[in-house]
Amino acid sequence: MTSENNNFNEYAVIDLGSNSFYMLVVKKVNDSYNVIYKNKQNTHLATGLDDEYQLSDSSIRRGVASLTLFAERLNGFPVNHVKVVGTYALRVAKNRHKFLMAAAKVFPYPIEVVSGQEEARLIYIGAINNESVAKSDLKLIIDVGGGSTEIAIGINSTPILVESRPMGCVTYAKQFFPEQKIDRQSFDRAKLAAEQQVEKIIKSVKSKNIAIAFGSSGTIKSIYNILLDIGVTDGIITPKRLDDLVSYVLEFKRFSDIDYPSLSKARKHVFVSGLAIFYGVFKAFDLQKLHYTQSALREGILHEMVGDNKINQDICQQTIHNLFKQYNVDETHANQVAITAKHFFKQWQRASPVVIDKTLESMLYWSALLHEIGLSINFSGIQKHSAYIIRHSNMPGFNEEQQFLLSTLVRYHRRGFKLDTIPYFSLFDNKQIYPLLQILRLAILVNNQRSNTLNPDVFKLAVLDNDPHKIELIIDKEFAKHNRLILLDLEQEQQYWQQNKPCQLGIKIG
Repeated sequence: MTSENNNFNEYAVIDLGSNSFYMLVVKKVNDSYNVIYKNKQNTHLATGLDDEYQLSDSSIRRGVASLTLFAERLNGFPVNHVKVVGTYALRVAKNRHKFLMAAAKVFPYPIEVVSGQEEARLIYIGAINNESVAKSDLKLIIDVGGGSTEIAIGINSTPILVESRPMGCVTYAKQFFPEQKIDRQSFDRAKLAAEQQVEKIIKSVKSKNIAIAFGSSGTIKSIYNILLDIGVTDGIITPKRLDDLVSYVLEFKRFSDIDYPSLSKARKHVFVSGLAIFYGVFKAFDLQKLHYTQSALREGILHEMVGDNKINQDICQQTIHNLFKQYNVDETHANQVAITAKHFFKQWQRASPVVIDKTLESMLYWSALLHEIGLSINFSGIQKHSAYIIRHSNMPGFNEEQQFLLSTLVRYHRRGFKLDTIPYFSLFDNKQIYPLLQILRLAILVNNQRSNTLNPDVFKLAVLDNDPHKIELIIDKEFAKHNRLILLDLEQEQQYWQQNKPCQLGIKIG
């Protein structure tokens, strides 16, 4: 693995799904890309989730073994040419850190776990950018995965609805067909459960004038291929064709008995449960026609990675803007804090032996912008309110760990804090997070007076003893003379830092 190579023109996307791990490698040619390699490993990760949402050791071993194989193919790939995304099984696994730590020993690329809503957004992006449809049409995308089902509606490249529901072909096979026997009662129970999962959005979906509906991924691909097997030449899924297919499938007694040329042995184990989910959603939304698309999550990730590298940054900026509007954030003050944070960070980075990359640096500025988002609830405990809102909001463009990091930084932006309560992050080193928190706290503190005319140049930030956590704040003498409240606040801040080794804060007037 190398960190950067401007002449390298291959990219890899890996989808760590609940049923299988899939790697796609492309070569960029001018403004397009050609697929040059695919590899799919049936890991059945979600099968290893117990009732407490703990991944079994055997499922972790299967997943790590697959990543070991993928690492062989990716030998020599720059880190910024590889994107690895974990979905439902890793999203809900309470011991996912165990998988991530084991994976890191054999697989040298970061693994990002995305929220269900972010997964739905990426699926939508992948589908609409690879299908010949009018950009202005209202489009519906349904993706039945191994552990969850994603639903998105949108116009152009912007989804207006993104939803994820915890129902997938692997998890429903365990829940409703534990012995892999096929009967009408079990099928109807699974279908009804799927309908209940989408109950709250049925009215919203039906009220929209959907121009075209697409389905993606394994279950819907299997339905499409079986329709082709039985003579449906266009493969379009309609109510009549779907009803007939369900009737055909229910004639079989066991999963292994299903006999269609296109249905693989591995897919047989989860097809009936996936069919029940899709049947329930299709009927609940009262769809009349649905097309299969080969493009979904991987293509969405690829589009944002290989395309204009500003795309994801713009999405994140739009997310922050939307939160500003939703919670009536004082944008002028938030920007002042962010400007101060940038001023401090640049000085810290020049003097620090630790290098923080642009992605992590952005987390500092976004946390500065969002630190007061909870003010609409109450100023008392604002850090807790703000952190909660960030942690539980839909934040397109951010993976789960980035969102959690923003929430964590904001949670500890004021008053007493304990570094040992900062959680484990697989994508970030905590030794890099600590300075971000230190800088954020200082940027917010010196702006406590909410003066829009504060000149950050009255502060200089130095790193002591070549230790990135030992910071000295040098304050202009004239400024200090007229801002004694800030000096008192900084003295209190010194005491907070003293309780958190290795953090140290020195204050110097001069």
